Amino acid sequence: MLEIIHHGGATGVTGSCHQLILNKQESLLVDCGLFQGEDATDNSFEQLQIEFDISTVKALIITHVHIDHVGRLPYLLAAGFTGPIICSIPSAKLLPLVIEDALKIGFTRNAQLIERFQAQLEQQIVSLPYEKWHTIVSDHTGPGANTATDESTGKTRIKLKRAGHILGSSYVEVSYQDANSGEKERVIFSGDLGAPYAPLLPAPQSPYGCDQLVLESTYGNRRHPDRRQRRATLKGAIEQALANGGTVMVPAFSIGRTQELLYELETIIHQSHSSQWKSLEIIVDSPLAARFTKVYRELKPYWDKEAQRRLRSGRHPLNFANLYTVDSHAEHEQTVEYLAKTGRPAVVIAASGMCAGGRIMNYLKAMLGDERHQVLFVGYQGAGTPGRDIQQYGPQGGWVNIDGERFDIKAGVSTISGYSAHADQKDLLNFVKRMRRWPTTIRLVHGEQTARDVLKVELESLYKRKGRSVNIITSS
Repeated sequence: MLEIIHHGGATGVTGSCHQLILNKQESLLVDCGLFQGEDATDNSFEQLQIEFDISTVKALIITHVHIDHVGRLPYLLAAGFTGPIICSIPSAKLLPLVIEDALKIGFTRNAQLIERFQAQLEQQIVSLPYEKWHTIVSDHTGPGANTATDESTGKTRIKLKRAGHILGSSYVEVSYQDANSGEKERVIFSGDLGAPYAPLLPAPQSPYGCDQLVLESTYGNRRHPDRRQRRATLKGAIEQALANGGTVMVPAFSIGRTQELLYELETIIHQSHSSQWKSLEIIVDSPLAARFTKVYRELKPYWDKEAQRRLRSGRHPLNFANLYTVDSHAEHEQTVEYLAKTGRPAVVIAASGMCAGGRIMNYLKAMLGDERHQVLFVGYQGAGTPGRDIQQYGPQGGWVNIDGERFDIKAGVSTISGYSAHADQKDLLNFVKRMRRWPTTIRLVHGEQTARDVLKVELESLYKRKGRSVNIITSS
């Protein structure tokens, strides 16, 4: 069985980074993500560094471009990694935008250095179509190569398949055959799997099978409501705030969640006969989200069939009349002040998704203390983040610490788990159950301890009912 070393994401939700050891000379790295929330509280600077040996890493494979899966990429490049960075075609268009933002926030604001990093990134990106095998070829032609000792000892191929999490997201199949023994092994890295019936994206389809499965477990202990129910909850939460004469603040990731929300809001507005909805302003206050949304529009061929039908009918789910974007910082400040003072009904979508920075913080500071307004969470809030604190203490009339200052929470607080871009417990079990050849080893990653433990019990029960055996690893 091939060895897998986890450099992040094994005992927490963020920082995903997994190294598949093929042999003494070769390994693959799957994702290189940033630690967030409680995962980053201890020695956070050290966690940014690439402290493991990368000399055997022949390729980095990116499952998707969320920061907790790619945020340490600049540090990997700085550590000397020059191999291919493999991802899907949509991810190849989105990745440079994410890395540019990551560089400015946590690495450098030096324009020349950012430009140099971006140029290097562009040279190393290898974009692959879905469902096509790609052979990882070792390069031993450089200076100092010794063909007698450096030759590959096996054949390694990878295939990317749709994960349904965000546009371009993939799960990764690795096929390895030892050159000496001829033994074969199939390993699958799930990345982040999406929920079925998510806006814009087709649901992930299970692979034929594998020997080892590295499976995310973010919602391994929870079930999401169905799409109709969650849309009704979204509509209800917004209408409650509108009735109070306030603004709905939606912390959302710039990529993925923002675009899904726009899609759903366009649906509600289109179907509504209410003049209030027809005139409601939907404000995206994030230059990065606006740039991602533009790329999403350019990648229409990767949308699902439902979205394609809307386009053919003349509707534009990511570019509709009620949609406004805020670009400059001055315009942002004016918008915050205007909405806080007037209570004009509006829906504001702004990053960051866990309220750990970004423009959403100014809205929260200005409006948390006013009961007219509403905070609406539509995604996972990591432990140790302000978002988790607001989510946990807000309904009790508590308070939250933002930038060292205490803010009482008088605004309404709602959570819609159904808009999570992650598969829930049922979806994760189905991902395994629908394989023709079930894995004999499953490594649960990317989840809190409770979620991993509950999912382990459910998986073991599934295997037991079918009379099969499995080794489930919940930490490493």
